[in-house]
Amino acid sequence: MTILLRQVKIADTNSPFNGSNKDILIQDQKIVSITDKFTGEADSIFDKPNTIVSPGWVDPFVHFCDPGLEHRETLETGSAAACQGGYTTVFALPNTKPVIDNKSQVSYILQQNQFLPIHVLPIGAISKHIEGKDLAEMIDMHSNGAVAFSDGLYPVQSTLLFLKSLQYVKAFDGVAIQMPIDKSLGSLGLMNEGVLSTKLGLPGIPAIAEELIISRDIELLRYTESKLHITGVTTAKGIGMIALAKKEGLRITCSVTPYHLFFTEEDLKEYDTLLKVSPPLRTEKDRLALLEAVQNGVVDCISSHHMPQDWDGKTIEFENAKSGMASIETSYAAVQEKMPNLSEDKIAALFSINARSIFGLSDATIKEGNTAEITLYNNFLTTKMSMQDSKSKSANSPFWNLELKGKVLGTIVKGKLNQNS
Repeated sequence: MTILLRQVKIADTNSPFNGSNKDILIQDQKIVSITDKFTGEADSIFDKPNTIVSPGWVDPFVHFCDPGLEHRETLETGSAAACQGGYTTVFALPNTKPVIDNKSQVSYILQQNQFLPIHVLPIGAISKHIEGKDLAEMIDMHSNGAVAFSDGLYPVQSTLLFLKSLQYVKAFDGVAIQMPIDKSLGSLGLMNEGVLSTKLGLPGIPAIAEELIISRDIELLRYTESKLHITGVTTAKGIGMIALAKKEGLRITCSVTPYHLFFTEEDLKEYDTLLKVSPPLRTEKDRLALLEAVQNGVVDCISSHHMPQDWDGKTIEFENAKSGMASIETSYAAVQEKMPNLSEDKIAALFSINARSIFGLSDATIKEGNTAEITLYNNFLTTKMSMQDSKSKSANSPFWNLELKGKVLGTIVKGKLNQNS
């Protein structure tokens, strides 16, 4: 099977062809030729003007709900949605039933990969049953293919336990992922704490609930000299602390979500449950600080935080609605809409190259001889998706029917060209 990409612009700072328009020939999953003009034949030809290609995109924090919560999403539907969103690799959260806290559950996810259009890599739980009490079998899970370690939606509250987890991952140069929420502050909160939450009569989650965990974990990182990735940063002060830790030379990285770059607490005035997320939407000041951090390189990755919920979980009073957003199909377009001046190199770094480096993934540099794992997209076209267009099993997205800049055209992964309509 041969695939020819005709006159695509390469966005990959690790590639000798970065910034140039080339014909790329792929055969049996390998890039065999990158030339100015390929004159031979191919089984499949992709030829669309203004197409940009980068190493396949990576999302390091998604919830595919499988096993145990398949009424919300499955590995199959989640993978299809991710593929439509331009992703070729995603990291699946361990918040399943049963929890991914041992090598058997890690193996289950990896075994399903042969049936999926993309690579789904399991994140192993830090604590047994994600209860935050005792360490899970981290070394066993690492040996069997866990890509990183996190308690996912239930960030580790115990200082001692998280200290131990950083020491354990250091033994094999692994990465701990933490979503920064101090559950003892604003445990009953429904949105950002502030004047607006008071006006709306909703209990708030203060910014300090995030900032305390970031501060604590930076201190633990300094002590252990391990690797830490903080995901879902939402506050100006929080991203500022991470910037200082980076300047100090600590091995800390971070990611933000497209929806924290797009929406603010002001969008909750109509009690839209689709915008109920964790961590919550913050102020415009916070959003602008995140945009600046993306632009100046403090933010390493964009992560969709894809959290499917069923109809009953969202079609209900705001205080009873579940948190989360099905966002993986619109991540790129949401970012492009709010940051249309991002360079092609920056997009490739945020969506792919940085995550591959942080988590030690296989090399997907666009050069001859490498495995072809490629995302194809166009900065000039627009995306306007409806619920009917979605591949996800859940429909809890506020992005439906919005016209957004940029469009994912397809992916090449596992030797197959997947084209979006």
